[in-house]
Amino acid sequence: MSFKARILFAGGTLYWRLFRPVTLGVRLLLIKDDSIVLVKHSYQPEWYLPGGGVKRNETLAQAGRREAMEEVGARLDHLQFFGIYSNLTQPKSDHVAVFLCQAFEIVGRSDYEIESMAFFPLAELPEDISSGSYNRILDYLAGNHAPGTGDW
Repeated sequence: MSFKARILFAGGTLYWRLFRPVTLGVRLLLIKDDSIVLVKHSYQPEWYLPGGGVKRNETLAQAGRREAMEEVGARLDHLQFFGIYSNLTQPKSDHVAVFLCQAFEIVGRSDYEIESMAFFPLAELPEDISSGSYNRILDYLAGNHAPGTGDW
């Protein structure tokens, strides 16, 4: 993990503790040929669904498409809204919109924030996957494709 990225992440965590913001982000279930795309950030040790924060004047779908391009170099076709989930375990109130995309093309490269990007067979997920990402994959595997809500 990058020292500079960890310092920036720690600064963000301090900000969350002081100001307790409400945040909105997106994550993507990018699934093709029974495999899923996961990323490992330069500042966190676990594998995650690709995604990130929604910017001002950006729709959730626009944020998903932007994050897919930034984090994995993917151009997305049809996005299906999968659900919205809340993570209230940190000092911030984090809300995450999840989209499913099964028609995409890798056309670019990951940005500086991503240490690794890989396709994993859905039946062979890495042990060091974040719990929220793992839970959304389990929802997908269980056939829960209607919009869901709950804890991240």
